[in-house]
Amino acid sequence: MVLKLRALPPVRGRTSSASTSGPGGRAAGPGGKEGGRGLHGHRAAIGWAQGAVMGSEGVPAFFTWEEVQRHNTREERWLVIHRKVYDITRFCKIHPGGTRVISHYSGQDATDPFTAFHIDKDLVHKRLKCLLIGELSPGEPSIEPSKNAAMVEDFRSLRSTVERMGLLKPNKLFFFGVLIHIILLDVVAWATLYYGGTSLIPILICGLILGTVQAQAGWLQHDFGHLSVFSQSKWNHVVHKFVIGHLKGAPASWWNHLHFQHHAKPNCFRKDPDINMHPLFFALGKKLSVELGIKKKKYMPYNHQHKYFFLIGPPALIPLYFQWYIFYFAVHRKQWADLAWMISFYVRFGLCYIPLLGVGGTISMFMLVRFLESNWFVWVTQMNHIPMNIDYDQNKEWLSTQLQATCNVDQSLFNDWFSGHLNFQIEHHLFPTMPRHNYEKVAPLVKSLCSKYGVEYQSKPLFTAFADIVHSLKESGDLWLDAYLHK
Repeated sequence: MVLKLRALPPVRGRTSSASTSGPGGRAAGPGGKEGGRGLHGHRAAIGWAQGAVMGSEGVPAFFTWEEVQRHNTREERWLVIHRKVYDITRFCKIHPGGTRVISHYSGQDATDPFTAFHIDKDLVHKRLKCLLIGELSPGEPSIEPSKNAAMVEDFRSLRSTVERMGLLKPNKLFFFGVLIHIILLDVVAWATLYYGGTSLIPILICGLILGTVQAQAGWLQHDFGHLSVFSQSKWNHVVHKFVIGHLKGAPASWWNHLHFQHHAKPNCFRKDPDINMHPLFFALGKKLSVELGIKKKKYMPYNHQHKYFFLIGPPALIPLYFQWYIFYFAVHRKQWADLAWMISFYVRFGLCYIPLLGVGGTISMFMLVRFLESNWFVWVTQMNHIPMNIDYDQNKEWLSTQLQATCNVDQSLFNDWFSGHLNFQIEHHLFPTMPRHNYEKVAPLVKSLCSKYGVEYQSKPLFTAFADIVHSLKESGDLWLDAYLHK
């Protein structure tokens, strides 16, 4: 296919005559329309951007960090990867990982998250060429001036060491074993009712086993979603749809949309969707809670949030919110393949249990399973983040960004299994595509780097981590109340 390029008017603020905007500074492709979608929009964005790499006389465009930082608006979004400056204004709308996750780095250096999230970097670099508009000026540092350059370089050296040690290579037998143990538990749950009858005890045992199946399938889909199992992205995506869709009844696209944002900017308000319950339900983080109190905002009695967390947190998140929202998401985003995989789960569940329990009994069993899964999921996922620093995006080093928002839970065989190795949350956040069976191997290297730069590396017992969720909610609630009454 031949891409037709057209001349574009210059944009103010550039140090050469290269441009990536249409009249009035708005990002415009062929025809002047913004935000093309699908294949047509993708082709338009490629042709539009390729014409902007050089100035009118073939001279490369050079930019300062200050110029890049200014392009952090809805109209223009730039970012830097390995000193190259890319205009993602149009591309972010068709970005495979989601619009928001890449937009969260507008005006910033995205080198480290780019390296962390992609397993086929050569292929992605080829696709990035059509978005290239220039590079940093020769006099500009490779690291953003606001960051600790030595820390950044040392972390990148650690990343290279991890790659040389083969810690990003998966043991496929490990993940096959995890899948088999989930399927066997699913069969045992059904057999408990089939052979044991439908009295109370067999029903409770079946529900407990099915809840375990859902929790463990959740950790396994997490592995495929992070591209941790296969060397090619497409196979991870295919199996991810099967595990989260057929084994759990949820859309892969929904998980990708939310979870990648969380990893890109953990505990950053308005960028990490995992803390979107602030301020509607909870006051989170010391700074944000005080800010909420000073503004005299009170959506809930936050000084009691450590109590009502037990009512609207672990028991309710999945059965009362996620369970209906996932269908809305799939239909609203027109994710029909995901919806088909989801439906296959509910059909299978009905075929297995309606003959044994009837329609009403099957619905009750399903809600029991979601209730158990929700408690398991919320306690495990929040123990690593809620007690940590929660703030607006400060655009810190990748190491600092992840460590200030995450903590670990002490290693044990039970903790590894119970949390799907997310007790190594620090290592997982620093190297999100790393297979989980290698977290323990890289942990000493991460601890050493943190010690060198005085970055706190927290690890705690499991039940201490659970308790810290409640303690942190009480502390932030008290801070809100004090600011609400006295500031």
